[in-house]
Amino acid sequence: MPAEHTHRYGIVDPGRTEGAVTEVKRMIEKPAQGTAPSRLACVGRYILQPDVFELIEKGERGAGGEIQLTDAMAQLIGRQPFHARTFKGERHDCGDNAGFIQANIALALERPELAESIKAYIRGLI
Repeated sequence: MPAEHTHRYGIVDPGRTEGAVTEVKRMIEKPAQGTAPSRLACVGRYILQPDVFELIEKGERGAGGEIQLTDAMAQLIGRQPFHARTFKGERHDCGDNAGFIQANIALALERPELAESIKAYIRGLI
């Protein structure tokens, strides 16, 4: 994640790294600009233990006044092992309007039955 974007995401405070797997010591949801402990963002793919849902049900509000999954997950760090897996590939921020549209266009272009009509539509716009 570019450093200038870390304030938009849940960010991992990393521990030991082995290959693509990193121990998660802490998670900070949307840290203030310039305070993120790393550039490793939580991008919404999790394998969770059921305990996290009990914490979510409490309805405690975090960053942005919202109930944050990452806040509930962060409360379990130390009681359960937490690890992050880094990946290389294309990712779209579907929590952002433009990112959502970009993701749909990217997926449509991968489908042979849609690609040509989507390309023609885009060419017609520009």
